[in-house]
Amino acid sequence: MTRLSVNINKIATLRNARGGNNPDVVKTALDCERFGADGITVHPRPDERHIKRQDVYDLKKVLTTEFNIEGYPAPDFMELVTTVKPAQVTLVPDTPEQVTSNHGWNTLDEQDFLTDIVAELKGHGIRTSIFVDANIKMVEMAAKAGADRVELYTEPYAENYIKLGPEKAVKAFVEAARKARECGMGLNAGHDLSLVNLRYLKEQIPWMDEVSIGHALICDALYLGLEKTISEYKKCII
Repeated sequence: MTRLSVNINKIATLRNARGGNNPDVVKTALDCERFGADGITVHPRPDERHIKRQDVYDLKKVLTTEFNIEGYPAPDFMELVTTVKPAQVTLVPDTPEQVTSNHGWNTLDEQDFLTDIVAELKGHGIRTSIFVDANIKMVEMAAKAGADRVELYTEPYAENYIKLGPEKAVKAFVEAARKARECGMGLNAGHDLSLVNLRYLKEQIPWMDEVSIGHALICDALYLGLEKTISEYKKCII
């Protein structure tokens, strides 16, 4: 079964726009769980422009599904995740000024760095996923670094799904997914996945372990409501 992890960064962005605690990030996360989400994802950034460090501690206390924390493994991030010990850490190559993730790791050039980071996280009993482009070599080198999983960066898939059609859009992702399975790694996917393109991705790569979805899901929830939206996304990955 492919699991749905709901990224709640956008809930925190809305809260931070006015200060205070409305919407309540922790309550929303618990509601997501109640509505059928299999996990909660957050991406705390150094400037705390959405998820704050305190949110991470507060969520850890109450979540009953899988907690996934994304981020660049700077010292402060590593201190946070090795203290909180979520089920999974997803390593992303974002610089502090990036609005959102826009590429995967170069796991060849960053091999030594990633190997050390993965070893440290595994030493704390944390499953580690490396965010990569749909590139066979990058997948192979993520495996060499010791990663438990890779997360395929799916924005190119989402963009080409519309421009080129589903079959052409998914080709490189199927190849990368097969390589991950061949290397003995689990497989996650995320970025710009939506009700438009998710079902086809799942049909072509039925062995995906997890999809992490935030922006599109929260946008859909404005129209459908959060409970209905989570239900619709779950239907795409059954």
